[in-house]
Amino acid sequence: MMKMKRITEFIKDFSEVMNELHTRSRFALTKDFIQHGDVSVYDHCIFVAYMSCRIANKLNLKVDKRSLIRGALLHDYFLYDWHDKNKPVKLHGFRHPKIAFKNASEDFALNKKERDIILHHMFPLNPVPPTSKEAWIICLADKICATRETFGSQPSKQLNNIYRHLDILYI
Repeated sequence: MMKMKRITEFIKDFSEVMNELHTRSRFALTKDFIQHGDVSVYDHCIFVAYMSCRIANKLNLKVDKRSLIRGALLHDYFLYDWHDKNKPVKLHGFRHPKIAFKNASEDFALNKKERDIILHHMFPLNPVPPTSKEAWIICLADKICATRETFGSQPSKQLNNIYRHLDILYI
């Protein structure tokens, strides 16, 4: 469990980023697309952001928290249903980071770490590795969360606990 001071800082940072995403972007559209199992892209990105912060805190890593959270929330900002066989996007696993990057770049000015996070979170499926601590953390957190969501490690219960913990009002 994160220490109380870090939890308070995380909630403040997370709330600020979520407010920005909900007021200045198409982020709410990610609720309409399924990522893994029955988990939406929206919930997956929140789960990855939360897991990323837990990893950074557990390992006592000094990170750019805002970039970590923002990058995690935008890492799958591709805005389509990748399960739809009639969609023109083939090889989703390989192509979606560039599509997410394009969409995020249209809605936000991204810093170097955020660009690294979005473009390289699929390493090693995509061969270019992350270059920042934040991107490596999200790369790991994304795989942990995807595994839990796909193989049914009670993702809905975990997400409900995260939402209660964060007291998010955007759901």
